[in-house]
Amino acid sequence: MTAKVFSSLSRHRLVVADTVALIVFFTTTGLLNERFIAGMRWDQVLHARLLGAALMVPVGRPYGLWRDYVMRRAGVGRLSQIMWDSIALVTFQVPIYALIIAVNGAAGRGLWMGTLGATVMMLVLGRPYGAFLAIVRRMFGLPAAVEGAVRPMSLNS
Repeated sequence: MTAKVFSSLSRHRLVVADTVALIVFFTTTGLLNERFIAGMRWDQVLHARLLGAALMVPVGRPYGLWRDYVMRRAGVGRLSQIMWDSIALVTFQVPIYALIIAVNGAAGRGLWMGTLGATVMMLVLGRPYGAFLAIVRRMFGLPAAVEGAVRPMSLNS
């Protein structure tokens, strides 16, 4: 197999792995936040999770790229890994999450509490999600962190 074909296959597997990891992990945690923190009704939670899953499809790989990029700043220590994983997750996912629950009925105090709850959850879940993402990537035969594709797109690339 040529290097170009292998590289293309690896990129496709990264897209699938990153997307699957995001959908599985955050469908579960989003449901808990929406129902028990934001106080949304079950029908609102269902719609939010359906919209969330649809939005995670195009966001899965870009978040994987963002996380790999941010994690280059992390040191080898556990505290550094936890901090940078949490920073990556909060800065990328909280704005998207706030939009999802706002579109699906959260307003006023519920919107603020849901967004605050998501922020706290993302801070706490940053490292567990990072570890989960690494496991899913390995299940797809990929490295846990992808060095060759860790910088976000720019005008100069």
